[in-house]
Amino acid sequence: MPTSTPSQPERPAPIPDRTHPRSLPFDRLVILLLGACGCILSFDSLRQVALATHVRPDLSYLFPIVIDGFIAYGVRAILLLRDAPRSARLYAWTLFGAATAASLWANSLHSVRLNSPGTHVLVLGNHTVAVLSTIAPMALGGATHLHILVTRHGRTQQPESATAGTPSVAPPVPDGIPAAERTTSRPAVPPAAPVAETFGRKAPTSRTGPSRSGARTSTGRPGRRADASIDELAAVIAHAHPDSGQVSRAAAREAIQAAGLSAGNDRIAQALAQLAQDQPASPQLPTG
Repeated sequence: MPTSTPSQPERPAPIPDRTHPRSLPFDRLVILLLGACGCILSFDSLRQVALATHVRPDLSYLFPIVIDGFIAYGVRAILLLRDAPRSARLYAWTLFGAATAASLWANSLHSVRLNSPGTHVLVLGNHTVAVLSTIAPMALGGATHLHILVTRHGRTQQPESATAGTPSVAPPVPDGIPAAERTTSRPAVPPAAPVAETFGRKAPTSRTGPSRSGARTSTGRPGRRADASIDELAAVIAHAHPDSGQVSRAAAREAIQAAGLSAGNDRIAQALAQLAQDQPASPQLPTG
């Protein structure tokens, strides 16, 4: 009988490399050279147009800078205002289109008029000169308004997903960890510090905090622990004044504060009364 060979698992198709080539310094250099050549050729034609509109020769170089400068910066303004309101984007596109149209028309006018036989000096008609003379003040108003729009809407804004609205993605969990340990839980509370004993009596842990720390305790008074019991207060006073039969309230308060405790006048009085009851009565000396 013919034996059937087990089919080999199909290998997944390799993922094509979709990395885009990055721009090189050569690319940027070529772009700058092409832009510079176009600017120089347009500069020569527009400067002769400026002379034909009776602009002073020493200021005629500003005319091509105004027109072609608006074309160059108009592209950047469009990119800066890509997230701005529609009116601001439309205004930037209008300035870019108007500057491009003016440059094309002026360059074409220069070539057509000088193409006539025997013409060596560019001479324009009255209406043409009037239209070209309005470019400078229109450029002033357009630059001012464009500056306001770029300042207002051209700021870099963080995407909303970076601050809010995006669910947090949990880090991947290795497969070797049991399912019971994959559940997220709160960190374990560190064990409490060993309870210090005060004068042979164990200080309560439920109502007291750190003895001499700057943290604010449940009583709202920093640096002191919460009120202790009457037995603890009596033990503190007895430890501080073991030989005295009568202890004043001020001396008892000083002993309690020295132990890091706090108590009111009523509790100090109760502790003194209990301390007087616990002390054995002094033996009576026989009288003569």
